[in-house]
Amino acid sequence: MLLSSIDMGEADRGWEFWIDRGGTFTDVVARDPEGRLHTHKLLSENREQYEDAAIEAIRVLLGLGPEAAIDADQIAAVKMGTTVATNALLERKGARTLLVINAGFGDALRIGYQHRPRLFDRHIVLPTMLYEQVAEVEARVDAHGQVLAALDPEQVRAALTPARAAGIEAVAIALIHGWRYPDQERAIASIARELGFSQISVSHEVSPLAKLVGRGDTTVVDAYLSPILRRYVERVATELGEVRLQFMQSSGGLTDAKLFQGKDAILSGPAGGIVGAVATSAQAGFAKIVGFDMGGTSTDVAHYSGSLERSFEAEVAGVRVRAPMLEVYTVAAGGGSICRVEHGRFRVGPESAGADPGPACYRRGGPLTVTDCNVMLGRLQPELFPRVFGPNANDSVDLARVRALFGELAEALSEATGVRREPVEIAEGFIEIAVANMADAIKKISTERGHDLDDHALCCFGGAGGQHACLVADALGMRTVVIHPFAGVLSAYGMGLADVRALRERSLGVELRATELAAADASLDELCRSATHELREQAIDDARITELRRAHLRYAGSDRPLTIDWVDAGAELDRAQQMRVAFEAEHRERYGFDLPGDAVVIDALLAEAIGAGRRVDEHLPPRPSGPLSSERAPTPATEVEARFAAETCAAPVYHRSALRPGERVDGPAIIAEATATTIVEPGWSARVRETGDLVLTRALTRRQRSSSASAELARPDPVRLELFNNLYGSIAEQMGATLRNTAHSVNIKERLDFSCAVFDGSGQLVANAPHMPVHLGSMGASVRAVIASRATAARGIRPGDSFAVNAPYNGGTHLPDVTVITPVFMDGEAAPAFYVASRGHHADIGGKTPGSMPADSRHVDEEGVLFDDFLLVDEGRLRRDAVREQLAAGPWPARDPDQNLADLEAQLAANHKGVNELRRTVERWTLPVVRAYMGHVRDNAANSVRELLARGEHARRFEYAMDDGSVIVVRVDIDPDTRSCRVDFTGTSEQRPNNFNAPYAVCQAAVLYVFRTLVDAEIPMNEGCLDPIELIVPEGCMLRPRYPAAVVAGNVETSQVVVDALYGALGVMAAAQGTMNNLTFGNARHQYYETVCGGSGAGPDFDGTDAVHTHMTNSRLTDPEILEQRYPVVLESFEIRRGSGGRGAQRGGDGVRRRLRFREDMELVILANRRRIPPYGMAGGEPGAVGRNWIERADGSVVELGSTDSARVQAGDCFVLETPGGGGWGPPKLPSFEQR
Repeated sequence: MLLSSIDMGEADRGWEFWIDRGGTFTDVVARDPEGRLHTHKLLSENREQYEDAAIEAIRVLLGLGPEAAIDADQIAAVKMGTTVATNALLERKGARTLLVINAGFGDALRIGYQHRPRLFDRHIVLPTMLYEQVAEVEARVDAHGQVLAALDPEQVRAALTPARAAGIEAVAIALIHGWRYPDQERAIASIARELGFSQISVSHEVSPLAKLVGRGDTTVVDAYLSPILRRYVERVATELGEVRLQFMQSSGGLTDAKLFQGKDAILSGPAGGIVGAVATSAQAGFAKIVGFDMGGTSTDVAHYSGSLERSFEAEVAGVRVRAPMLEVYTVAAGGGSICRVEHGRFRVGPESAGADPGPACYRRGGPLTVTDCNVMLGRLQPELFPRVFGPNANDSVDLARVRALFGELAEALSEATGVRREPVEIAEGFIEIAVANMADAIKKISTERGHDLDDHALCCFGGAGGQHACLVADALGMRTVVIHPFAGVLSAYGMGLADVRALRERSLGVELRATELAAADASLDELCRSATHELREQAIDDARITELRRAHLRYAGSDRPLTIDWVDAGAELDRAQQMRVAFEAEHRERYGFDLPGDAVVIDALLAEAIGAGRRVDEHLPPRPSGPLSSERAPTPATEVEARFAAETCAAPVYHRSALRPGERVDGPAIIAEATATTIVEPGWSARVRETGDLVLTRALTRRQRSSSASAELARPDPVRLELFNNLYGSIAEQMGATLRNTAHSVNIKERLDFSCAVFDGSGQLVANAPHMPVHLGSMGASVRAVIASRATAARGIRPGDSFAVNAPYNGGTHLPDVTVITPVFMDGEAAPAFYVASRGHHADIGGKTPGSMPADSRHVDEEGVLFDDFLLVDEGRLRRDAVREQLAAGPWPARDPDQNLADLEAQLAANHKGVNELRRTVERWTLPVVRAYMGHVRDNAANSVRELLARGEHARRFEYAMDDGSVIVVRVDIDPDTRSCRVDFTGTSEQRPNNFNAPYAVCQAAVLYVFRTLVDAEIPMNEGCLDPIELIVPEGCMLRPRYPAAVVAGNVETSQVVVDALYGALGVMAAAQGTMNNLTFGNARHQYYETVCGGSGAGPDFDGTDAVHTHMTNSRLTDPEILEQRYPVVLESFEIRRGSGGRGAQRGGDGVRRRLRFREDMELVILANRRRIPPYGMAGGEPGAVGRNWIERADGSVVELGSTDSARVQAGDCFVLETPGGGGWGPPKLPSFEQR
């Protein structure tokens, strides 16, 4: 435990305790009745010493014994942030919960948006659902409030009673469109109260926003966590007596403990840190900051440039939450992140040692961590640590064990890789990787969103933040770091500075125009009254309350709203126009474009009542005593041996409390204080402000990396290997973020049907962000096709050029997937040093049918317009007229060339981001090093696959038929001696007369995907995975078709069959559903496209997964409420098709059943497979059930549809889709009726 006291000089009526209960440490700032501030730090979990860290801290600061009663009269207030809810969510230890939802939608939250979280896992593991049981009720309204099924109270009672009888006390009620039409939800809640449920969470109260899945998940979270929070609050309140107890909400405001809800508790602790960082930085004169909170388990980062940035839809611990939260990005890189060597690369995290056992130095038998690295380097000195370790909680850290473990690791590394490194060099390497991971997290909330960090300060706090602040700032090119006197406990300090806040939201969904504003004003008035009433109930007088009114605005057809200040009635100018101007300005800043002709929608209204807390200067720590010093160096308290920038030196140690205003400390140096340690790196200087803030600035230009290390160019350094692997992947991901933000197409922006990649100078894939699997590896063929074509052309590749390609015979997949390729020239280089590329699925590229995916195409021209080595940008000039001419060419031109151009410009913006990031990388590391590590990263991927191939000999041929009669034949021969493999598709059906032909690039992508999934470890995703593989695909077969073969189904359907055929030949798992179930419907006013999930295949030690997208796709599905709002359809049910997975010792995953009833006449197209030939079982397992699709006519007749078919549906008709299940593994052990 660590204590310090500070004289505030201002008396108050009692103690205030501001507490942040974190994952590793609990931090406390206390203000005593005389105005002095005290800080205290202790382990969050230490059962041998105390039951609850917060109560223990209060007892210690009041001078009480472990069992002594706390006198409530001594305490004015306790303000807390807690991880109780977060931990319960992460560990799935919340209350037993019942979900009540519409009949036919009991699986809706489980299916979610159908994507899998990890692209390359054969065993797909989805987040565990929080609810224990589901009760489906016969009640339904449509998007316009029409009652489709009236609620039957007796049926509701019958549905809820079994759960209550089983002891379930929490219920979450979420009905489709309940946010707008809540009567049925209210009626169910009333019945639940009659039945005795103690926690009733209702979706229209918890999260009154559109989207069933997100709102439903949020309601379940609230029901699941609120009882846990309530028990914790009651336990604390019991210990404290009649003390005012407040908790920090995820939105950044305090609330009374009795009002603290589960949905608002998830970011309770981090929110206090952001509030503290913003307030203290502003007081120090920094208006724009990046908050950098590095703790023991993770690092939280946030951006601030004038207002608290909130998200209203996030995913936490695998659960979608639609509630206001401060925009915090968390990366698993904290002091407790575990450090290890894996596949020849240094790895840091994401696993953490936590508080128990904690880092190796904590004397509990823990593993090596980032904290241990700093101890090993002398940057953390044992005598400066709190003495809270060991069996009696009075020891410092164990330096001897740290040194021993690093010595053992050095020996193991030498034996495994032949690389000899000193233990201190290993520790330095791990620190370098951790810093890069944290810097990448900051990029995601800053530069990826258009914020330039040149004028920002890095506000560093958290117990471990000061140890790495200069290094993180260097990695981002930032020049200023500010560290408050309470940086080590700033999250706790922020609790004392926070306002009391109450937020209210309401979805609206109307166009932004003058005629709609009066109704919106009335709604905002109602929301403000409710929020203000909540503050008054907490004894906050009106003089301290302010109200904020905002709106979430978005373009019609988009799902990405921006928050804009509401313009109140009485404004002189057109209010709607004022808000549109503000929205479009924000849209341009965030995404780089606006859409002047498109309608703007008021998605939701937001009202916030704020009860002002004390000003930051009321809680200032003491200013250092003495006159303002000149910038002379103070006298150090001592010197220690420590390592900085790969050199060991005698480093001065200063006690921060002894530094006077104006004194300057030049790095390298260590500044110690009661709750944290700050490292001043070489080239940096630290100066104490009059406010007591420590401001670090880069005093010297950072040394550039040398390119003379010829040994490193030939043989990779294990640390640099991990750094560059992450770096190249980060560049591809930043490109993807730019593309998603700037694209117009729903397929790119919402369904995420795109990919971005980085290539070396020869067009070999170096890094492909994990976007769309069918694009993996195939873009490299497009890049190389352009390189080859331009090598013999009159006009070669020039700086400023970009090219467009969708040709299926030159690396393309199908025509809607357009690839934009940009060369990266470096100064003095005649040829491109690198290439970047982005591929996006355009909404329409021409062809016989809207959407460019005809079911009956026989010639590629019927599928759209062809781009083959098309010069898109000529030395920096976009060739708009030439693009329009190309889009208008042929018998079936593109239907919306303006949108095509807009998406091409978005792809160019993504490529521009990649070009700039690669140039920055070269500037930092030098061109020879960057080039060398592109090769090293590819070699590392190749070696990882070779290690797999060395495990044993294998030879097997496998045939897999398709519904159209074609057959995929593949033979896989693995030679463990040469660590190589031959994959031979000889025998596969010849080029087809239909559109199931798959371009060679698609086949190559499928092979790359399969072999990447066979390596269970995290390895680079690049074409190095194919280096040990000889791929044979006969010219003219359906996997290597010749012009003018139609290919649209080859990309989306045949690719899935190739993957399953390879798994069959390898014998590693049963088949997945084997189709994407492409469904398109539309008329003159509406067009819609979706792919639908099914079951995954089982493996030798795992069941298949129900209702999930598999293998070559991972696109999202439109939320049921949004689907019904935008299209004239009713989704009657969407549920798991139980029993459709193949039986076996390990069962196959189940498919789904989806019923769509049409309210207008439409043309419908289904493009699918596995309606005739089932997904195979493996090792005696049974096949999955085939899929089926049919139309139930309004007159009662039924029309069966084939695998690939089209039909006209009329208003009242219902289309029913049943997707296939996955195959089972191993002989079934039980009769079918006992399998589930």
